[in-house]
Amino acid sequence: MTLAYFRNTGPDGRQRPLGFSHRGFSPAGAENSLSAFAEAARLGFGYLEIDVRSTRDGVVMVFHDETLDRVTDARGPISARTRAELAGVRIRGGEPIPTLEEVLLRWPEMRLNIDIKDEGSVKPFADLINRLRAHDRVLVASFSDLRRLRVLRLLEAPTASSAGMAVNGLIRLGGHLGLTGPLCRAARVDAVQVPLTYRGMPVVTPGYVRRCRKAGLQVHVWTINEPDAMERLLDQGVDGLVSDRADQLAAVLDRRGSWPQSRSTQSDPPAGSD
Repeated sequence: MTLAYFRNTGPDGRQRPLGFSHRGFSPAGAENSLSAFAEAARLGFGYLEIDVRSTRDGVVMVFHDETLDRVTDARGPISARTRAELAGVRIRGGEPIPTLEEVLLRWPEMRLNIDIKDEGSVKPFADLINRLRAHDRVLVASFSDLRRLRVLRLLEAPTASSAGMAVNGLIRLGGHLGLTGPLCRAARVDAVQVPLTYRGMPVVTPGYVRRCRKAGLQVHVWTINEPDAMERLLDQGVDGLVSDRADQLAAVLDRRGSWPQSRSTQSDPPAGSD
């Protein structure tokens, strides 16, 4: 049975490819910001790929890096500060760092592919999803399969999840032996999210896509920014694409009759509202 998270059907009832806007869409570089998410929603996206880390007092923030240095006006680890201490920190463009709860509440129809970046987020993330009953709206991802599994054990309802580094490696090694399905059931995996190549070796091949699909896995490919590559991968039958160029991905999917993804723009509040 397909989890509700993955359902993206058009007027004809047929499943459409998933388009993930990578950290939202912000040509000015304000990644993982409310304005970047609002722009992705305006373009018609129903899926966002985001990252989370937690504060010293256990608030889950939407933020990629371990430290604040690269994209904010502050320095040091985000985990060393409380939520109150982060209130005055601004990301590029002058916005505060959003909490995951803010994003979930502001766009109630948006589905989130969430990369859990640190151990401190495991319990507060699960507590938040359980409290908001947002299980159908999130996909749990992490490079660490152990961290991902710890989150899944704490969640109170079935929740989509994608393989981490270890399970992805096992799928690559065991796929030719027909072990993809058993491996993924044991690892509680519903999707693989992979690059086109890894250390110079091709990952996404027609055979790989066929084996994953036969095992009931969705195949999502990151980070694809060129329209020709998007078209080629969609022709191969991949289920989703993650892109920094949300505008280009929206245009490609629109030309293929698979746009917009959702009515998420209807939930976007007017500019300046709380």
